[in-house]
Amino acid sequence: MNYAAPLTAPASPAQLLAHAKRPAHSPAGLVGDTPVLWIGEPFTAAGRGFWAKLESHNPGGIKDRSALHMVLAARERGDLQPGARIVESTSGTLGLGLALAGSVHGHPVTVVTDPGMEPLVAGLLTAYGADVDVVTTPHPTGGWQQARLGRVAELLTACPGAWCPDQYNNPDNVAAYAPLAHELVAQLGWIDTLVVAVGTGGHSAGVASVLRGILPGLRVVGVDSTGSTIFGQPAAPRLMRGLGSSIHPRNVAYDLFDEIHWVAAPEAVWAARQLAHHHYATGGWSVGAVALVARWLTRTRPAEDRVVAVFPDGPQRYVGTVFDDSYCLANQLLGHVPAENPDEIDHPHDRVVSRWTRCTRVIDPLAPPGATSARVRRDGPMTYAP
Repeated sequence: MNYAAPLTAPASPAQLLAHAKRPAHSPAGLVGDTPVLWIGEPFTAAGRGFWAKLESHNPGGIKDRSALHMVLAARERGDLQPGARIVESTSGTLGLGLALAGSVHGHPVTVVTDPGMEPLVAGLLTAYGADVDVVTTPHPTGGWQQARLGRVAELLTACPGAWCPDQYNNPDNVAAYAPLAHELVAQLGWIDTLVVAVGTGGHSAGVASVLRGILPGLRVVGVDSTGSTIFGQPAAPRLMRGLGSSIHPRNVAYDLFDEIHWVAAPEAVWAARQLAHHHYATGGWSVGAVALVARWLTRTRPAEDRVVAVFPDGPQRYVGTVFDDSYCLANQLLGHVPAENPDEIDHPHDRVVSRWTRCTRVIDPLAPPGATSARVRRDGPMTYAP
């Protein structure tokens, strides 16, 4: 069900401004306090739906939050000296956030990326004053991400005093998302199920850990990409950007997840396009994947269960990929309507998944053998298994 806000005249100018965002003296003031939107039918089953946190309302997307927080924390500790260069690996969204943080705090920024970065994002980064350094050959085992990290190391050596945020392992990346969690509680009051994409692990860990502290019964559902190594699948080539990984970020909080879903690129494209057509609010790979899983949860969880999905960005950077027919046809992404239900596996090592698949046993692939690192949630109490 969709809701329209009633048109009522304010009783006073103070009432008119009560819910307005404060004027900003810096672009950093534009980050945060993003809206939530009800996503219902026809995307979901009749009478069911979920709330979407629209992080596209930040200037560059969800990672504006982490970029600003990591830079400010590093400056306060003295790790990042005034005017020093910031060098980081990114597929795009964090790069936009770092360009913003560099502008606010007076730091030149070098973004290390690969040929998969969309021309729109590369153009914006250049316009914002960042240097874009593109690696040309993937690492033989770590893929493009490892190749980018190698190039970051080279640039740090060549530029004394430069600083790398290390978004994959920096705990400040996690801490940056506490305000997002607090916004959700203020906006919605309670949440039963949180659906989050997992890439660096920053926003999934940051939002879920804070919400779990406030709402102990919260169910956390992680969404990964097929071909990603994060949750124990073998690495494979991936079209999708922004979720998934070919390395193992240590910011991923494995113990927070109750279940994990892997989504394939055609399925994410279908969901993102359906959202665009029916609800106007949409985004790219991560949004499509998260929305597909949230849609299923609204149908299979109890009717009173309040499901919230975090939409990390908007559609603009994906006009040449997710929303481009020629690109999608060339990559065989169209005409694949997802199944009504995910495939199921009992353990991430059971088999290699190639379509939307769910697993309720969540493991850390780097945990020592025999460690009680796997979280298993069925319909009863939470248990742990090796």
